[in-house]
Amino acid sequence: MNPVVSIVIPALNEEKTIGACIKKIHEGCELSGISYEIIVADSSTDQTPVIASEMGARVIHPEKRGYGNAYLAGFAHAKGDIIVIGDADNTYDFRIISELIHPIRQGNADMVIGSRMTGTILPGAMPALHQYLGNPLLTRLLNFAFGTSFSDCHSGFRAFRKDVLERLSLHTGGMEFASEMMIEAAKKNLKVAEIPITYYPRESPSNLHSFADGWRHVRFIMLEKPLPFLAVPGGLFALFGLVMMGFVLMNSHGSGFHSFILGVVFLTGGFQLVMMGIALKAYAVTNGFDVCGKWFRPMLRYRTLEYLLFGGGILIVLGLANGVSIMYDWIHRSFGELSQVMSALLILCSIILGLQMVFTAILVSMMLLRCDRDGCDFSP
Repeated sequence: MNPVVSIVIPALNEEKTIGACIKKIHEGCELSGISYEIIVADSSTDQTPVIASEMGARVIHPEKRGYGNAYLAGFAHAKGDIIVIGDADNTYDFRIISELIHPIRQGNADMVIGSRMTGTILPGAMPALHQYLGNPLLTRLLNFAFGTSFSDCHSGFRAFRKDVLERLSLHTGGMEFASEMMIEAAKKNLKVAEIPITYYPRESPSNLHSFADGWRHVRFIMLEKPLPFLAVPGGLFALFGLVMMGFVLMNSHGSGFHSFILGVVFLTGGFQLVMMGIALKAYAVTNGFDVCGKWFRPMLRYRTLEYLLFGGGILIVLGLANGVSIMYDWIHRSFGELSQVMSALLILCSIILGLQMVFTAILVSMMLLRCDRDGCDFSP
């Protein structure tokens, strides 16, 4: 008979702690009378797989290294109705697996998170930078983007029903896998419960890289929500810059030069954010990270991109033509003082905006080439 619980543990050179983790799993599950299996997804070069195998775990070797890849490989071998995941560094107490899965067995949750932030973080278990800045900031960012109220989005101690796993579209192979799972749970309207846990100091050096792994989480959240994070603020910046430039042109009578420059910066920078948001949204849709939506579907048509390309080309040509005119006037004045500074800035702005439109149209068109080959379906 299949076990009730499959415990999946990713491991990378954890020979000092993998034995203690597996021992705690045996103690907790046997004391609670839970049938279980242990799967260690190992990419180690030390004795980790040997120790795990000797202690009764099934060891598999993922084809690709990475936190997310290890879990995806382990999930493919899981036979239990409930899957529990946790790290191999002995920072989580696997003896409380019965408490972790209790809300699921009672039918009150699809997924349960062991929250360190509402529990106890023992001294030395988590760097102060992670405890008071990194984890709370990333959790608030994810909560803001997806309308959730999680307390610890990056806890590695979780449980969920196996049938729920089939509803989650999980792709990422790195540390952002933790964020992807929570984002997918929010998008699929899963019932997520949290229980407080104790977080213990690790005995071996950490495999985490604070800035790099934190950036991977932020990057993935932006990929999932590029328009609210990039296009919307970019549009507001661009509009503010355009209004500022118009106000200076109508009221300055030759003054307000520095305000005009600031307006150009806001306009070009904000427009770049809008174009970047569109490009990221197109990437997310064409690679299966997000659904298209009826309002965005026109952006993924070659005709729309051709219009964008044509419009950008017109802005570039107009800018260059006016630039040649100013250059001719400057030469005619024997390279004297240039009196058309604001006109020159407008020309520069026109060329920059045109280039941004052209490059965005080309980039999105290149993304669509793969979809033409694979026959992507953009329907929700």
